[in-house]
Amino acid sequence: MDMRPLKHFLALAESLHFGRASDACHVSPSTLSRSIRQLEESLSGVRLFERDNRHVALTRHGETFQRYAREALAQWEQLRLSLINEGQTLTGEISVYCSVTASYSFLYELLSDFRLRHPGIELKLHTGDPAEAMSRVLAGDEDMAITPRPRQTPEALAFKSLTRSPLVFIAPHDAHDWIPPTPESPSAEQWRDVPMILSEAGLSRQYSDTWFKALGIAPRIYAQVAGHEAIVSMVGLGFGIGVVPKIVLDNSPLVQRVRVLPVKPELPHYDVGLCVLERRLRSPLIQALWQEVIER
Repeated sequence: MDMRPLKHFLALAESLHFGRASDACHVSPSTLSRSIRQLEESLSGVRLFERDNRHVALTRHGETFQRYAREALAQWEQLRLSLINEGQTLTGEISVYCSVTASYSFLYELLSDFRLRHPGIELKLHTGDPAEAMSRVLAGDEDMAITPRPRQTPEALAFKSLTRSPLVFIAPHDAHDWIPPTPESPSAEQWRDVPMILSEAGLSRQYSDTWFKALGIAPRIYAQVAGHEAIVSMVGLGFGIGVVPKIVLDNSPLVQRVRVLPVKPELPHYDVGLCVLERRLRSPLIQALWQEVIER
């Protein structure tokens, strides 16, 4: 069976850009366009995309077909692998999403032995904001993700812990009159006018907002950033105080430009781990990588 048209459709549905989608599929834009046109013709002329010279967008029918395509490809891959005789080399793709920090903090240990045992499995790594990791797995855009465990893990997800890391307040090394003089005994007066650099979303933002609410004030937001690495950079430049996982700070090339404030009460720890949809664990490929992870 030729599943390439479905893969072409999903690539375009994710990127909404013919050039990027054709590069991801290793085909020409004309071949990609022809695949989409053939799919629409096979659906009695239903339009899956609205497109012009500048924009591409999924139609309502396209969103419905996107759900079908994801499920069809997942079931096909599961069936294909289940028919492979035991002892034969596993082949196929696994996509993993994580932050830049997680990519060099965990991936070598996680994947080095796995690659030797399963050379036929192709790993596709996508990096970005950890706040998006879990939603990408739930939506079917990624097979697995390295992500902080939320306060309540969705029932559809399986989660294995890799490490725990405290969340810390960081400030620039240089003196500024807005840095609280006694962070170990915070007060609303000390923190009311502090410029804060916080994540746009995600667990660290939730914990930060809760901390300020307990202090009885709303944080004065200087900047909202996607990704913790950029927070370290902005704090190092003297723009304000940030909140990041200690593991991000320890791996940052700018660690010497900032300092950790001994803030009390301390923020909760990050529980960082690997997550996957429970139903995807039926795939021999996903199961092989899942079994590689030793929960800590």
